Amino acid sequence: MKKRTAILLTILPVALLFSYTPALAAPSFQNLVAEAAILAEVDSGTILYERSASKRHPADALTRVMTLLLAVSAVESDEVSEIELVEMTESAWFDIAQGSSTQSIMPGEEMTFLDLMYSAFVGGAGEAGNLIAERLAGSVEDFIEKMNRKAVELGCTDTYFTNTHGRYDPDQYTTAHDLFIIYSTAIKSALFIEISGVYRHITESTDVSEPRNLISSNSLLNQNGKYFYRYCLSGIGSSTYEGGYSLVAYAEEGGLSFISVVLGSDVITLEDESTDMRNLSESRRLFEWGFSNFAWRDILKESDLVDKVPVLHGSGADFVNARPVSSVTLLLSNAITDELFTRDITIFSEVNDTPLIAPVSAGDILGEVKIIYDGVEIATVLLVANTSIELHGFEYIRRQIVDMLSTAAARYIMIILVVLILAYVALVVRYNVIRARRLRRIKNAKEDLVRERQQNFRE
Repeated sequence: MKKRTAILLTILPVALLFSYTPALAAPSFQNLVAEAAILAEVDSGTILYERSASKRHPADALTRVMTLLLAVSAVESDEVSEIELVEMTESAWFDIAQGSSTQSIMPGEEMTFLDLMYSAFVGGAGEAGNLIAERLAGSVEDFIEKMNRKAVELGCTDTYFTNTHGRYDPDQYTTAHDLFIIYSTAIKSALFIEISGVYRHITESTDVSEPRNLISSNSLLNQNGKYFYRYCLSGIGSSTYEGGYSLVAYAEEGGLSFISVVLGSDVITLEDESTDMRNLSESRRLFEWGFSNFAWRDILKESDLVDKVPVLHGSGADFVNARPVSSVTLLLSNAITDELFTRDITIFSEVNDTPLIAPVSAGDILGEVKIIYDGVEIATVLLVANTSIELHGFEYIRRQIVDMLSTAAARYIMIILVVLILAYVALVVRYNVIRARRLRRIKNAKEDLVRERQQNFRE
């Protein structure tokens, strides 16, 4: 599933931080018939609706979600093969009381591990859940420890398991919020979706039994039933006297992925004497409400040119366009319009009062933009240069010279050159002075010789 940006997040240039947050201005969901519930978008973790989502509730048959999660994880890690034949043991029946959900898999009977998973999850076979536990952990007790460790690892703070199949135990509990966490992890597995997404499964025949016809407790998957919901891809229901009627389900439509958890609902008799299992009807109503009222929307696109930043000494351009380094995609109520969002743009060169000087490379950080909704900052995204701006030719030469002279080595060389030039000038001046003196002496000597000869001639 493609990851989306949840609301109320700061968007960083490298990573996105996700948290479970309520949606912006969510239209209210009315008249839920259940003790607790949650509807949340899978990719972002955005909660669209919740009621008593952190209240502890009997886990009942929803326990099988964790059992199947650990089973498919073992298959995917090659700890066990789908086609491996596993022999039913007497010990796997130790806590299967009379009246418990079972598929009557007899001790000594061999079944493929894949059909064991179907039998445990779809068929509600408690003995199949226990046999899976024995195969993967050596004993049911050790497997239950793995179930609880996994719950803690996922961040479930109000979940505790005491068996693999969901027979009522006052010490076995969970919450709507924890079930969302567990189920959103489980559906990352294609094998989990395959097993949990069927309404009917027929097992292979075994050495002692004809094929078994398994029927799911999630009637949202029943194409011939009144609760059928065509966007539902996976789920499991439960019903006990203590915990009432519950359902966790997963659905996709129009780019949205929702998990619905309904705990402690009931069954009523309608005027036409038909019944309404309200864990199913309320779950479908939650899905329909979510898909009808929410959608992903690009509040800011990576391709948006949000500002022009002046550039000095650029070749052929005196500004560069600034764009977001990433898009801001929010899950929003359809009632919210784009006009309700404002942008607060900061250009770093303007704040620092230092002009942007060419060259500028595409992707250079220029500033940031904050997305504001109803006075609250929703996201902050860096702004980068959309294109490159080269330095003007003349300025390039000047800048090269300036840059060269700005180095310490260049300054030392220039000092040496100046000293050498001054020394050379001094030597030339000294040479010229000495030469001029010598020429004057020669001239004076010649004049003295001429005068002496003239004197001698007159005498």
